[in-house]
Formats: sequence, structure tokens, C-alpha cells
Amino acid sequence: MPDTSLSLDHGRPVAPSTGALRPLGIDDVRLRGGFWGDRQELNHRAMIEHCEYWVERAGWVANFDAARAGTLPGAHTGREFADSDVYKLLEAMAWEIGRTGDEAMDARFRAIVDRIAPVQEADGYLNTYFGRPGQGARYSDLEWGHELYCYGHLIQAAVARGRTTGPDLFVEIARRAADHVCEAFGPDGIQGVCGHPEIEVALAEFARYTGDPKYLEQSRLFIERRGHRTLADIEFGRQYFQDDTPVRDTDVMAGHAVRALYLAAGGVDVAVETDDGELLTALKTQVANTTARRTYVTGGMGAHHEGESFGLDFELPPDRSYSESCAGVGSVMVNFRLLLATGESRYADAIERTLYNVVAGSPGEDGTSFFYTNTLHQRVPGATPPADEQSPRAASSLRAPWFEVSCCPTNVARTFASLGAYVATSSPDGLQLHQFVTGTIRGAVAEGPIAMTVETAYPDEGTITVTVSETVDSEWELAIRVPGWAHAGGTLVVDGQERTVVPGTARVRRRFAVGDTVTLQLDVSPRLTYPDPRVDAVRGSVAVEAGPLVLCAESVDLPEGADVNSLRIVDAEAPRVRDGQPVATARLAGFESTDWPYADALGRPALSEPFELPLIPYHRRANRGPATMRVWMPCA
Repeated sequence: MPDTSLSLDHGRPVAPSTGALRPLGIDDVRLRGGFWGDRQELNHRAMIEHCEYWVERAGWVANFDAARAGTLPGAHTGREFADSDVYKLLEAMAWEIGRTGDEAMDARFRAIVDRIAPVQEADGYLNTYFGRPGQGARYSDLEWGHELYCYGHLIQAAVARGRTTGPDLFVEIARRAADHVCEAFGPDGIQGVCGHPEIEVALAEFARYTGDPKYLEQSRLFIERRGHRTLADIEFGRQYFQDDTPVRDTDVMAGHAVRALYLAAGGVDVAVETDDGELLTALKTQVANTTARRTYVTGGMGAHHEGESFGLDFELPPDRSYSESCAGVGSVMVNFRLLLATGESRYADAIERTLYNVVAGSPGEDGTSFFYTNTLHQRVPGATPPADEQSPRAASSLRAPWFEVSCCPTNVARTFASLGAYVATSSPDGLQLHQFVTGTIRGAVAEGPIAMTVETAYPDEGTITVTVSETVDSEWELAIRVPGWAHAGGTLVVDGQERTVVPGTARVRRRFAVGDTVTLQLDVSPRLTYPDPRVDAVRGSVAVEAGPLVLCAESVDLPEGADVNSLRIVDAEAPRVRDGQPVATARLAGFESTDWPYADALGRPALSEPFELPLIPYHRRANRGPATMRVWMPCA
């Protein structure tokens, strides 16, 4: 079972050799109940097994059996990238085995690997969709073939396995595949890139894991080749692949959102490991501009269903929000890498917003259904997808058990399994708490190990209490993020003494003793949020947030016969909590039937008497059956 003495990088999804902050691993941070601990247990209890069931039922693991039996291409099921979802499942399992020591899951993991291993060819090539008689030739379709993308997820899964259980057959499979990529696409090889970035971030981390710089160099080559139009032009343009402009010259993300985010994550890794300040600055600019102009209030990214892509600046229609769950995972990946590189709390703010409102909202409460896309305005109730069928539609109106393109469930599963690694960091001088969870955190300063426990009911309540459980006989610094959403700041209590802290980082430096407590108090009361006036689609509307949570209205909470499309918010009255339920003052608009939706004067609908509108966290939407829902509501 997991060897906890493997290396200093044990249990870490990301382990840069340098940076402002050092990551902690899944052994260093243990979640104990609460919002995220409960979801981690749901992942262990239901989500991972659900994904196992479906990759078997859909035949995606069996593709490897068919390859060994020589029955491909006829026996192949799924899309050209089906292998990648098997690998993402294995990554989720690897982190979960490392976190829990689950021996039954480990046996299932090894059984899947035993079915994959015989398919790998002598030179390291591994794919079930290409390379055999009757299939496309190797690397004959770099635009859409996803071969390198599949390798990327294989390699990331191997990093998870290596950093939890240690080197084994699966890690060796990934090493041979990575060696093959370096040979096939190195300086004297194919001068191309994959249509879907992912290999870049994987190779960079594999270099960190193995200590072999050739993998980092190959990642760097892929980053530098991107944007030089090596991929064919398509209907959406080369921008879809981020192959229209070099990474260094791109100032805002465009094209397919997940592709852009994975590419940026790999770019940050390369910049950090090669000390390339110019590249890091370019990527920081991309992230800053994308956050400021092309991100939904939920943290979601991607405004176009066509191409699953970013819109233009401030093009953020709520009812057409694509906001793919995988893009949420990609955003967490990029922002965590920038947090480690810079130490700037704004990146932890972005992680928090996206985790609570996009990633947490993908799975249903039972862990066996998922949103692929995340609209902010559900205009019609939709239909419940069959529980025993793959949904052909990514934009399912309710959570579906599985999709014909099912990248999101396994992506969420691997994120939940490794979630502890995103909570806190360390430095030679102290510990930094970025995300508020109930649990234990261990780190080390130059003088020795330190540890603390965290108690909180966040995000439902705003009190976070940190208690020192192990310390050294010298000063060190405890740093706690004060979220950017807390515009009025918060209160920090140390030794009974209170002081006001502003958004950013609150720091306490002292010679701590075991039992010392530091408490951060935040106001998580519901509040109104107004959009930038340049966001045409929601001008004149308002949203309600509470702490890091975006709230929404669902039709099941409205008067009988009412619909969220007729809601108007009375923004002169502040939202509040009534009997534990966030509410806002609202009215219902009534409209007359017309034969033409335009007039020569501004129409003013009749408004109902004001009433208290119940609101729920956006991540809890659609758990009570078909309903209409909206986040942004016009002001009365």
C-alpha cells in the first residue's frame, strides 16, 4: 500500500522546484467532514465507482481488450479520445488509494492496468483508435486525433500513482509513452502539436517526478510551437486550437476554453522550471484579462456552445453560458500554479469561486449524475435523462449519469480525490491557509515540523478557527487568506485581541505554542452583486451572493404557476436570511400578449406585490427535479 516516504513531493499533483510557496500533499492536509470533506467522501463512496461502472459499460476499457485480441477497429467503442477517460479514472483512483489506503480499489486499479499494458507497442506507442490496419495512421490527424492528449492524461495519472504508491507497472507504461513522445516529436521529429493541449502540463510534471529534464524540454517545445499555425484551419479558425498566435503574444484566452486553460497550465509549469520570466508574465496577463473580461460570476469560463469556446470581452450571456465543468477544473489548475509561483491571494480567490460554484455543482447529491455544462439561466424545466443511457447532449438540461463525451465526470473525480493538496501551502518561514476546510494541516519550517487543525462551518458560517497542534521553539508566520469577496474585510482574533483585516492575506508572526488559536471572522450574509455595465446581457440585473457562494432562484420555490423568467428583484432592499434561508425581495412581472415584440415606447410590465424570494446555492440547483432557474435577475 502507499509508501509515505517516497519523496518530498509525495501526494502532490503539482510540485514545482521553485516558487513563492511550496505545495502540500494529500497526506499533509486531511479533510474531516464539512463542505469539502463530505464531497471527498461522496467521491470515495459513489463517484469513482460510478465512473468505473460507466467506462466498463461503455466499452472504453474493453477497447484495450479488443486491441490485444486483434478485433480493432470493428470492436472499438466511444470517441477517438475514449482512452483518456480511462486514464483520468485511474488518476482519481490513484489519489484516492493514496488518501485512504483502499486495498479493494487498489486491486481494481491494478486489474485495469493489466488490461492496458499488453497494448503498448515496443516503441512505447499506446492508443486504441489509431495505428492498426483499418485505422488511421499514427499522428495522421493532429487536429482531432487526441493521441497526445490521451498520453497527457496517462502521464498525469502515472504521476499520481508514483507520488502515492511508488513506481510500478503503470508508471513504467507512462515512462515508455513519454519517451516515445520525446522521440517522435523532439527537435528532429514531427514539428507539430496536438489539437487539444494536455501533453504540455503532463510532461512538465513528469519531469519533476522523474528528475529527467528531457520531458520538460519536450513540453517547452510544444509550448513554443503552439500558435505558429502548424494545425490545419477549421470552421472555428485556428484560434479554436490556440494555434493562431504564439503563447507569448497572447494577452487573453480565446478559442476552446478547456484547451486554452490546459495550455496555460503547462505554460506556467514550463516558465517556472526554465526561469522564463517573459513567458510567465504573458500567462499572468492572459489569466488577469480573462478573469476580468471573459469569466462568469460563478467562475465559469466559455460563453459559446459553438466550439465550447470563450466569447469576446464582456460577452457573457447567462442563458447561453457553456461554462464546461472541465473548464472549471482547468481554471483551478492554472490558478493554483500561479498561486505557487507568485504567492498572490487573487489566484486562491479564483480557485475558491470556481470550486464552490462550478466544480461542486457538477455532480448531483448522490454522486451518480453530472452537469457537463453550467448554464446561469435555465429557461425551461428540461427532462430527466434516463439513468441507464449515455446522454448524447453535453448541454443536458438536468444532470446525466454519463455522456457520449464524458470528460467531466472523471475530471471532477480526480479533482475531488486530490483536493487536500489545494488547501494550504508552506514556506521556510510558515504555513499559508488558502481554502477554508475542517481538517488537519502539517507542514515544516526551517527549524522543524509544524501543524494545525482548522474548524469551520464555512461557507454557511464565516468563522474559521486555526489551532496550533505542533510547533517549533522559534518564530514562524501563519498566513490566512482574506477573500476578495469580503469587501469590508474581516476580523482576526489573536489572544482575544481583535483587528480588522482587508482582502488579501492576514499574517500572524510569533513564537507559537501548542493550543494557540487564530480566528478569522467573515460576514457571509447574502449581498447584492451588480454586473459591469459592459456585460450587455445582464445590464440592469442583479445577482445575490453569500460568502463565496453564488445563489440562484428555482421555480420550485416560487408561487404556484410562476416562472423565474418573470422575476424582478427589488434591489432597494438588501437580501437577508430568514429561518436559515437566504431570501431577497422580489416581484413578478406580468406581460400582455402581442403579435410583435417591439414598440415605439419602453414597455413597463405590471408588477405583483413584493414577496420574499427563497434563494439556494447555485451548486445545489436541479437537485429537486425539473425546474427553471436563474442567477441574474432584472431589477424591479
